[in-house]
Amino acid sequence: MASFDFRAWARRAADWSVDYLASVRSRPVRAQTAPGSIHAALPALPPQEGESMEAIFEDLDRLILPGMTHWQHPRFFAYFPANSSPPSVVAEFVTAAMAAQCMLWQTSPAATELEARMMEWLRSMIGLPASFAGVIQDSATSATFAAVLTARERALSYMSNTAGLFGTTPLRAYCSAEAHSSVDKAIRMAGIGHQNLVKVPTLGPMAGIDVAALDDAIREDKSAGMTPFLIVACLGGTSIGAVDDIARVADVARRHGIFLHVDAAWAGSAMICPEFRHLMRGAEAADSFVFNPHKWLFTNFDCSAHFVKDPKALTYTLGLKPAYLRTLGLGDNEVPGVTDYNEWSVPLGRRFRALKLWFVIRHYGVEALREKIRGHVAWTRELAGLIDADPNFELTSTPVLALLTFRWRPAGLAEDDPALDDLNARLVEAINDSGRLYLTQTRHKGHFVLRFQVGQTETTREDVLAAWDDIRTIAASLPR
Repeated sequence: MASFDFRAWARRAADWSVDYLASVRSRPVRAQTAPGSIHAALPALPPQEGESMEAIFEDLDRLILPGMTHWQHPRFFAYFPANSSPPSVVAEFVTAAMAAQCMLWQTSPAATELEARMMEWLRSMIGLPASFAGVIQDSATSATFAAVLTARERALSYMSNTAGLFGTTPLRAYCSAEAHSSVDKAIRMAGIGHQNLVKVPTLGPMAGIDVAALDDAIREDKSAGMTPFLIVACLGGTSIGAVDDIARVADVARRHGIFLHVDAAWAGSAMICPEFRHLMRGAEAADSFVFNPHKWLFTNFDCSAHFVKDPKALTYTLGLKPAYLRTLGLGDNEVPGVTDYNEWSVPLGRRFRALKLWFVIRHYGVEALREKIRGHVAWTRELAGLIDADPNFELTSTPVLALLTFRWRPAGLAEDDPALDDLNARLVEAINDSGRLYLTQTRHKGHFVLRFQVGQTETTREDVLAAWDDIRTIAASLPR
């Protein structure tokens, strides 16, 4: 388009981005629009003639921005963070400009070799041994799916990709009741069947998997002629931050010859701080391990670090090399960093995700990244103390790193009062409708409870304390 002034509009987009991040604190955290209102405001048919960029930017501000939930808001305390940072955003600008398809080493050697080095950096940052190799996936869901497929193939001597699952003995997978729903999804997509995912009870203050019950379940399934093939251990579950005793789970996996995958999607970033690594004790014995720098390491979504003990098991499962994807002259030589990462992933196409990691880690340095995470954990612990001391509120699970759950229980209401669930549901909606902060909910031990996680890049201690003041004020204003 000859009339398109790329330089001018690229500068406009950069200025818009800087202004947005500078003003995001003043916006309602959760979108305040009514369902369907944005869809109704957009034309039913596409324009037949091109429109000006000026008009498009005007509609960006008028139509789109009011309908966005602002994940980079300092008072975003919902779900888990998808936090970003200025160096990561700059890297994404560059990545988008190059628009490289990084499926093979030869399609962008720098992208492949930088990815290999970044995974080595991350591996050392969280204390995994050098026996692990890594790949950047789009999400922990994809990494877990890859682990399920690899475990399935290993259990069936790599024959199910060829012959299918027909006629095989039922495969059985195991995880705790606190494991993320991505495990359920992966089991379904892998053709295992949801009824073959065994949800083992949890126990203790960290809601870890009952290891004795896990061992019993595996023995019973073996006696029934089934094939146990996978255990998924949880390090920082989404609901309440549940943490399994990975070392004991690994012992069970080793005794029974079962593939062990560790899902540390959120909490794995905190492992860059040595004082938190006791939570991952035993992870060195796993077959695969995943965590998301896009959750709590200040790197734009999507960027999931997937480590595997045996890369060949993964590539035997996912890899295909038709003639048109072969790199001539490379053969099967093992050259450091020279890898066709499409064979490590479900999609063939791959974005240049390593660049933003490179920008972020180099810009901050490991120690500054640690200090950010330490701050989030410290402020969460302080908030837990305030909640515990308030006669009208109660903690409902043991705080884990930068996540806690709590509920409003006004003085005089019994712990099992059926009115409490409705009371807390109305509270979380009133909090989010206020626009001043954003929380989400879960169910724990049969109760409706509120989740509070600290992890947004620009969040401060003052934001956490102000959020607590808002929660109490809003609760006091609600009719009981």
